[in-house]
Amino acid sequence: MTPAFTHCALHVSDLDKSIAFYRSYCGLEVVKEHGEGESRVAWLASPGEEQNFVLVLLGGGPARTQDKDDMTHYGFGVARRADVDQIAERARNEGCLRWEPRDYAPPTGYLCGVTDPTGYIIEFSYGQPLGPRQD
Repeated sequence: MTPAFTHCALHVSDLDKSIAFYRSYCGLEVVKEHGEGESRVAWLASPGEEQNFVLVLLGGGPARTQDKDDMTHYGFGVARRADVDQIAERARNEGCLRWEPRDYAPPTGYLCGVTDPTGYIIEFSYGQPLGPRQD
């Protein structure tokens, strides 16, 4: 028996702001929603991937903070190096850029980090062996 990795669940402080962030920055779509008030839950997925992997956002959670050297994060791959720069510029302007764009040795590639509305760090990378086809 080999278990399948199907989802990641995050407690978020403001579900609507988090949904808007993940739609806007990551291109995720809401594929299911249930509950109400502080118990509201949303399942988000990349288009066409809702049967494979979802990000579950659980409303009513606390804000998060990470120490400066804490590299805990989850990542999204992008197809072009310029996409990393574009995301970083937007995040810088919106006050949520956590890690400036930087090159790392393979297989890490070129990446930046953005803080979501709850305080989780999201990595956007180019050049890793995972994710969309590279240009």
